[in-house]
Amino acid sequence: MKFKIKKAILMEHLNHVIKGISSKNLIPILNCIKFELTDDGLYMMSTDNEIAIKTFISKNEIEEIGCYGEIVVSGKFIYEIIRKLPNTIINIEELVDSKLYIYTDNSSFNLNCNNVNDFPSLELEDSLNPIILSKKLFKTIINQTVFATSNQESRPVLTGINLKINGNLLECTATDSYRLSKKIVNLDKDVEDNVNILIPTRNLNELVKLFDEDDEEIQLHIFNNKIIFKFENIIFMSRLINGTYPDTSMLIPNEFELKIKVNLKDFYDSLDRASLLTNEDDKNTIKLESLEDKIRIYSNIPEIGNVEETINATKNNDNNIKIAFSSRYMLEALKALDCEEIELKFNNEVKPIIINDVENDNLIELILPIRTY
Repeated sequence: MKFKIKKAILMEHLNHVIKGISSKNLIPILNCIKFELTDDGLYMMSTDNEIAIKTFISKNEIEEIGCYGEIVVSGKFIYEIIRKLPNTIINIEELVDSKLYIYTDNSSFNLNCNNVNDFPSLELEDSLNPIILSKKLFKTIINQTVFATSNQESRPVLTGINLKINGNLLECTATDSYRLSKKIVNLDKDVEDNVNILIPTRNLNELVKLFDEDDEEIQLHIFNNKIIFKFENIIFMSRLINGTYPDTSMLIPNEFELKIKVNLKDFYDSLDRASLLTNEDDKNTIKLESLEDKIRIYSNIPEIGNVEETINATKNNDNNIKIAFSSRYMLEALKALDCEEIELKFNNEVKPIIINDVENDNLIELILPIRTY
């Protein structure tokens, strides 16, 4: 293998594939990047067995190709070498003694290569009926739900997002059993086979990091034990979580004793200030009380002080409520909403609080209250 390439082009793709390497991996070959130079161009691959990333640089973007071939080399070291070289044309050449020679006019490096046959075989095939979404929409779906997943490995199914598709209806749900976020999207066309899978949160976070600002399409290829995302010149594979996701459909009530409309920014800012006098030992507890045309928000740390905030609100009836909840959970839920006015829905002080956009209920946030009254 021998070729010349501009640093900026190679670095752009290294920034992608380096995300497929885990610093905690004890298997040496999984800390490597595979380079495969063909008549089409340069393929670069990485995997930690939970995710895999493959990128492609067309031969039109390569300055010169001497000969084809494939090598496997330490991801960390080649990444840092290329990153610190000047912004010029870089020469990369495989030597006869299993070494990789990287050089410019003024710098040169030799890296030991690993056995190509030891690198895992990445099966990144297409499914028969891929699901096609706007990349911008898919990123929004992830950002509006992923924060509600659990980080407790004792319940693995809650450490991922549940993606379900029935006909043309896509639902993404995340919960850690104390809160829930559900996003509902109508697809452009029906999906032949129903989908019900669990995608690990960590893997989705890594996927979203690969997105640029272009609103291009992304293909979802779903299999029994993995999902493959294809967009631009990138292929991203994620293993799926085995297990049955809890049925969350019964958690969201259809009727409520009280509904309160508030300005999202006013509510968020008041909570943000009131949360200054909460602490993690007390679950960041904050209290809310409905009044005639306002809501009162207050909290305190006995040894430090207390805070009280009041904002305008519109109720749907004369009922009132006093309820307590985690300010952190509420603030994270509010960040996911993109609107001017929201509706807070209550039944009593011990049943879940539901939050959604007044104009559109395709994103539903649920938070369990904290019993203090």
